[in-house]
Amino acid sequence: MTESPNFSTDLTGQTAFITGTTSGLGRRFAEVLASCGANVAVAGRRVDRLEELAEHLKNADGKVLPVPLDVTDTEALFASVEKVEQELGPIQILVNNAGKPDAQLALKMDPKFVDEMVATNLTSLFHLASEVTRRLIEAELPGRIVNIASGAAFSAGVGTSWYAITKSAVVRMTEMLALEFARYDVNVNCIAPGAFESEMMDGMLERMGDITQGFPRKRLGKPSQLDSTLLYLVSPASDFVTGATIRVHDGQGAG
Repeated sequence: MTESPNFSTDLTGQTAFITGTTSGLGRRFAEVLASCGANVAVAGRRVDRLEELAEHLKNADGKVLPVPLDVTDTEALFASVEKVEQELGPIQILVNNAGKPDAQLALKMDPKFVDEMVATNLTSLFHLASEVTRRLIEAELPGRIVNIASGAAFSAGVGTSWYAITKSAVVRMTEMLALEFARYDVNVNCIAPGAFESEMMDGMLERMGDITQGFPRKRLGKPSQLDSTLLYLVSPASDFVTGATIRVHDGQGAG
């Protein structure tokens, strides 16, 4: 008898921790995982938006926990993992989505801003991935970590140098952590979105102009167009996939 396709979107009983959920892609990621039955912990700095999102998700099958969090605060990162585990159980799905954009020339960047971008776009991802994995090892549970990079990691552009550098580092970090964590059945993968509709993108468009005219289909992506990639990477279907970066960019920068 033919074996059934190895794919399911049922995440019932699993706990997912998503950072950067108060706007843009992070909010959509939370909606998708909650709709598939996961207990979701939604993190972000804007408390009012977190509470609104938690209210929005309350009718999903799983539980919802808002977690006020500034990812540049290292101690708060570790405390947030403890809080989520106490309230919802072990974190088996981590979506490292928090990010800080830039549209500045390297020679004009403030040193404090440079440090904040590294802390947000790179260091926080490393700390959360490591802490979640340590706890999964202790609990003898498998896990899925999805880091959010950017199409900027693969293309050069004037005015986005530091952002692109940090996102390139996320791609490499994904590969290194995947190698280290594989023995513990923790898969680490990365999504590198192109230009998608979001508040972050709105700000970049204001500073840089209409960048879509240089794209093959002259359009921005919609957050829902990342649903299938996210669900694939957190599901059992991706069991043999770790250390990978999936570029979802509609051909932007492919030339």
